[in-house]
Amino acid sequence: MDGIVSKVNRTGTPENQAISVSHLTFAYAADPVLRDVTFSLEKGAVGLLGPNGSGKTTLLRCLLGQVPLQAGQVEVLGCDMAAKARLARAGLGWMPERGGIIPGMSGVGLVAYLGELSGMPGRDAMQRAHEVLHYVGLADERYRKCDDYSQGMKQRLKLAQALVHDPHWLFLDEPTSGLDPRGRVSILELIRDLAWNKGLGVILSTHLLSDVESVCREILVLRKGELLSRETVDDQTREPRQVFEVEGFGEEAAFRAGLEDLGAEVALDNRLWLVTLDLQRITGGQKAGSYDPAVGVNAILRVAADSEFALRRLRRRPVTLAEEFYRLVEA
Repeated sequence: MDGIVSKVNRTGTPENQAISVSHLTFAYAADPVLRDVTFSLEKGAVGLLGPNGSGKTTLLRCLLGQVPLQAGQVEVLGCDMAAKARLARAGLGWMPERGGIIPGMSGVGLVAYLGELSGMPGRDAMQRAHEVLHYVGLADERYRKCDDYSQGMKQRLKLAQALVHDPHWLFLDEPTSGLDPRGRVSILELIRDLAWNKGLGVILSTHLLSDVESVCREILVLRKGELLSRETVDDQTREPRQVFEVEGFGEEAAFRAGLEDLGAEVALDNRLWLVTLDLQRITGGQKAGSYDPAVGVNAILRVAADSEFALRRLRRRPVTLAEEFYRLVEA
């Protein structure tokens, strides 16, 4: 088979393959787990980030229609999940963090069984089970009892279950949980291939920033059930506050005073000056998401020229995803 995405079940490909969430609020008891969450997604690799207890798993369950929706609206593949969740689930793959293994069944038997539960004929489900187990690297272990699998093999098996019915979207809840470094890399390579090369939509829920950086093109950040931010992973100009590395010699006191007149925060790191500028202030209220680091560079150059401070180095210090994430969730 040429790749994991076959023609099985593609005759019913929905025209609308997007996900839309509007004012979603959900509570298991009195306190809401999700609070007025709103976003929309097109197919792609999306990271769902947040500390433990932020509502990530509950949000995935709402997207799957596994829980009754209480307030707000969720549409997946063009289906209202309050009324047509079963229809939408035919196009969704789910890899839970816990569970998903039925003791006593072989790997291929379990995956085929999940295929049948998804509506596939028995023969098609068995054929597809062999295909996806080969793809995830379990072809030689497919007849073993799955409860004898190692943790890494169980994670691969759960990924195969999520793929067996050829879904349009994969929802993955902590897919690298409990894996050693080699196992993590292997699973992430599979997920990246599915999202980037096979055309599947992927929502990767995790608290591991490195997993998101290696797979996803954008992130949703949750904290205490609220959607704090939506960012592209490789966007280096999303924040108005940016840090610049400066090295030079000359009238240091005048240079520092000029920077402080701009509202800059100045710190020293050995010979480097770390200059934090608020580009929104410099540009007079420019809209978020369009901050050009050149604005900060030019401002520092002008201060250096006015104060007779000779520059050896001037460059923007990139904002890492880790720094951005912790800034958001710890605010």
